[in-house]
Amino acid sequence: MAVVRQGDRLDLAHVIRAVGKSPEIRLCDSFRIEKDEADALSRLAQSRSLKRYRCASLLDERDYRIVQVEAPNVPAAERLQATRWRLKDQLDFAAESAALAVAEIPTEGNRQANVFAVAAPAEVIGERMALFQEAKVPLEAIDIPEMAVRNVAALFEEENRGLAFLALSEGNGLLTITYRGELYLSRRIELSSAVLAGADDEKRGQLLERLALELQRTLDNFDRQYGFISVSRLLVASDHDCVGMVAALAGNLYLPVQAVDLAPVLDFTALPELRSLERQGQSLLAIGAALRTAP
Repeated sequence: MAVVRQGDRLDLAHVIRAVGKSPEIRLCDSFRIEKDEADALSRLAQSRSLKRYRCASLLDERDYRIVQVEAPNVPAAERLQATRWRLKDQLDFAAESAALAVAEIPTEGNRQANVFAVAAPAEVIGERMALFQEAKVPLEAIDIPEMAVRNVAALFEEENRGLAFLALSEGNGLLTITYRGELYLSRRIELSSAVLAGADDEKRGQLLERLALELQRTLDNFDRQYGFISVSRLLVASDHDCVGMVAALAGNLYLPVQAVDLAPVLDFTALPELRSLERQGQSLLAIGAALRTAP
């Protein structure tokens, strides 16, 4: 069960995986935070019996840093500490005491190997763990939005082709590129679905033109850096006018642009509200977190 805070609400998503079948979304719901997150979580622990589940949560983008660095040329047992040393001058909090995880970025040939280093202040992790402990909700994993989007994107990949995935929410945008189920690029986009929804036609057109230019530059840079990966298409998920956004971007990008529809890759027959692309976009991070398979 994923329990993900999105602004003034908590999103829940429960996904079941079975061999030979598409992952099934058993539950997908949102709850307004009336008092504070601790109170909302405690109430959901009772009303949704969260004690019965293995739960995962996501950090807010303000609470961590994800940095791409060269993979240290040291034995595997020493890699985490060597990566921590490399982050000393790249964080605005103490690297020595930070919670740190490393995700490999596979490469080919003689290319320099890189890793994604994900770091968060130890107190941030401690506070999130305490929040769940006080609500008596079993917390198995604390993940980040980039990996949640990666989990969804991996379901859409074509064999031996890369996939670009743009997720826009009320807060901001996140662009990822995945290949063979691995995250190769992650970039925050300073544009939100809320801003687009509130813009008049002229302003909206300008914002989308600027977004298309930013996406094109990123894709070009990625092609130069990872020439062995051919990106087949860009998928777009948004909680507002996803189809209209796709139409605007498609005319300004060289690769195919499509709206994300989870129906071909996930089973949610018991949840008809998820037929809406906007509802899918709203719940994307929770669904992605619930698709987590790593320990």
